[in-house]
Amino acid sequence: MTTVWVLGDQLTRRGPVSRALDGDADRVLMVESREFAARHPYHGQKLALVFSAMRHFRDRLREDGVTVRYERADSFRDGLEAFFDDHPEESLVAMRPAGGGADALRDCVTEAGGSVEFVQNETFLCSPDAFQKWDDADLSHEEFYRWMRRRTGYLMDDGDPLGGQWNYDERNRETPPDDYEVRAPVRFPPDDTTERVIAAVSEEYDAWGDVEAFDWPVTREDAQEALEDFCENRLAEFGTYQDAIVAGEWALTHSLLSPALNLGLLHPREVVERAIDAYETREDVPLHCLEGFVRQILGWREFVRQVYRREDGLADANQLDHDRDLPAFYWTGDTDMACLGESIDHVREHGYAHHIERLMLQSNFALTFGVDPAELNAWFHAAYVDAYHWVTTPNVVGMGVYGTDAFTTKPYAASANYVNEMSDHCVGCPYDPDATTGADACPFNALYWDFLARHEDRLRHNYRMAGLYHHVDNKRGEELDAIRERADDVRTLAAEGEL
Repeated sequence: MTTVWVLGDQLTRRGPVSRALDGDADRVLMVESREFAARHPYHGQKLALVFSAMRHFRDRLREDGVTVRYERADSFRDGLEAFFDDHPEESLVAMRPAGGGADALRDCVTEAGGSVEFVQNETFLCSPDAFQKWDDADLSHEEFYRWMRRRTGYLMDDGDPLGGQWNYDERNRETPPDDYEVRAPVRFPPDDTTERVIAAVSEEYDAWGDVEAFDWPVTREDAQEALEDFCENRLAEFGTYQDAIVAGEWALTHSLLSPALNLGLLHPREVVERAIDAYETREDVPLHCLEGFVRQILGWREFVRQVYRREDGLADANQLDHDRDLPAFYWTGDTDMACLGESIDHVREHGYAHHIERLMLQSNFALTFGVDPAELNAWFHAAYVDAYHWVTTPNVVGMGVYGTDAFTTKPYAASANYVNEMSDHCVGCPYDPDATTGADACPFNALYWDFLARHEDRLRHNYRMAGLYHHVDNKRGEELDAIRERADDVRTLAAEGEL
């Protein structure tokens, strides 16, 4: 007798759940663990999203005639023990967790008196076995992406990349014009089930952020509607403006599909194929916009998941030996830096900010400030509705703050010059993007040059960084001393909540 165990981020009818739908398994087991949800100061919308999506998935299975045992328990072990007390002869079958951790879950099941078989996770396009066969020694994302294109046939033309280029990133860095009209994404007001979850989250957990503003898709049908909305209304301009940061806009042309993808409500195959269909059936979707989107799903998302599985110790990596505390304004949004303050407000209000806000504002500041990578990683994991360890750890520790060079070739450090080029936040900000020292100078500037100077031994000979060091050389002496003094002042102000 077999029961299908469905984890909270495996809400798909693929894999083991199909056995229950076909009558080849006795029931489905789902465990909503209070202990797990209380491990971190999670954003209330993240908890509401997972719990509501789980309950909707349960209800839909029941409508389809599947017996579902849904345990709201203090811990996974308590939920499992309650199940095996009632069904001591049954064994569990489950998909492997997305980022690993099957051994820990197996131990939990064994301690509860049962057994479990883990099978392949069906929510990705690249399996661990396939990745191992590719497994480039340099862990090059670009090579992996090209391999995935060839393997799937997506955006290929008789063995060559569609349009003659693998990558159109140089065309995806434009800033919207002043009169640009943003098409608001479709949102999903809470139904009764979600309202009950929101109330429970507010009452039972020390949750962070604005849970009452919740409007994420929690069912497969809603997720499919969100996919349609993106492909119809924003894909045609996504690539062009994907790196832009615009004051007052939290979504811009982004798909907002990562929460549904990471829960299993959407499969990456259907997302990629629906975008390709939009390109092929409409005249207004440029190839560079389609390719930029496909690269995020087919390339980067699949890549970081496998990197997380392969690289031991990634969560503890700290090659720059950074040890500063994360400034409190990451939780409060209370800073006069217009770009950083608004990007954190986006997270507080929506549990979301787009990838350039994550990388070039939130991570860039933490990198040049000298924040311990584990602290920033914990914040991302708790704060974002689409965050899971397999997502945040490679992106934050590796890409964001250069805690490891296992798959990144340079730190993504930047001064206010980048922020001013890619956003409109510097206009009206009390900090001057053109000044490096002085009380009104943008903090990004002094932190950037101080970062380069502090890590010169490691970075000067990096082929992607070497060219910057003639600028550092030109600043040596009184100018560099003043920069370092300003950087120290910035760190003090941030620690005191006065930045």
